[in-house]
Amino acid sequence: MATELLTSSLLPVPHGFATRTGGVSEGPFASLNLGFSTGDEREKVEENLRRLALAAGAPLGAMSRVSQVHGDRVLEARVEHASDTLRAPEGEADALWTELSGTWVAVGTADCVPVLLVDPEGQRVAAIHSGWRGTDADISARAVETLVARGARPERLLAAVGPAIQRCCYEVSQELAHRFVERFGAEVVDEDGGRFRLDLKRAVKQTLLRAGLRAEHVDVLQACTACEPSRFFSHRRDAGRTGRHLNFVVNRF
Repeated sequence: MATELLTSSLLPVPHGFATRTGGVSEGPFASLNLGFSTGDEREKVEENLRRLALAAGAPLGAMSRVSQVHGDRVLEARVEHASDTLRAPEGEADALWTELSGTWVAVGTADCVPVLLVDPEGQRVAAIHSGWRGTDADISARAVETLVARGARPERLLAAVGPAIQRCCYEVSQELAHRFVERFGAEVVDEDGGRFRLDLKRAVKQTLLRAGLRAEHVDVLQACTACEPSRFFSHRRDAGRTGRHLNFVVNRF
């Protein structure tokens, strides 16, 4: 079965939000598990990554990742000499960007919100991992600021917000719900009978708009990772025993 990638018509460079289709992993990790920290067999994850690179049309050794920590740190990726060997993570961060042609950046998710940024004028790209902590820390805004510091204009940036857990499945505490209402507005939370459901994607989009992006330049894919077990891994739905998706963008204009 072929590797399935979801894409956005808004982004003018190769990119993708991986689903769980098209890999060799088994059991709770079936089939395209792209995370090493899940308990899956390393050899199978490595084969899955090779398949992802083939689908991306880019050398595996040109991909940069980070050790994600639910913070607001943004790192630069510079792959001078790409090979077919997977690189070690660049460091602890939750966003990664590059202006080096041929390099691709990726973040892992299994419910958190992945965001891909493209600066079409400066030919720069970024990948962002935004869980509730990262969203609260404005990680997407930090990534925008990083690109702007290198000469990008925020109103020209393009963003695609990928599959993540949606408000239909994301029940949170009253304390966290009120915190997000204060920061992002009442529309990010639904309350029903004392139960609170958070729309994390809406909060992420709000962050991007506040950072200067135009609404028409932000494409939000509506898939919910928790609702579709045959298509997506979900940390919450599967009680932590599940695979990981990679969400990537290639700097190739």
